[in-house]
Amino acid sequence: MRALVQTVDRAAVTVDGTVVGEIGDGLLVLLGVTHTDTAQVAATMARKLHELRILDDDRSAADTGAPLLVVSQFTLYGDARKGRRPSWTAAAPADVAEPLVEAVVAELRARGAKVQTGRFRTHMRVESVNVGPRTLMLEL
Repeated sequence: MRALVQTVDRAAVTVDGTVVGEIGDGLLVLLGVTHTDTAQVAATMARKLHELRILDDDRSAADTGAPLLVVSQFTLYGDARKGRRPSWTAAAPADVAEPLVEAVVAELRARGAKVQTGRFRTHMRVESVNVGPRTLMLEL
């Protein structure tokens, strides 16, 4: 599982002209799933995201109550080492990835995190205003 995490002033996901997820100061999380990921990996990723000390003053969303916007992003597993057309074979298929993304979100919420999400299997427009900027790639 991979997560690209960015600190943001605001972030939003729009599908067909309707905002489906939106946060203020917090973390935008683009989340990719691969074939070998499990529910245990999802739980570990959720804990890391919630406790990641990337916010001001070396604090985490767990410390501050900052919201997270989690957006499924299979392209984090794109591989363009052979030419210009990326291969997506390392990305888990949607029927495998969707429940694991939902497991990350459920675990974050169980930890008390304020979580918004994108919408799986749709064309999403993701907007963000990055702060810092601070961007970190987590991989489990």
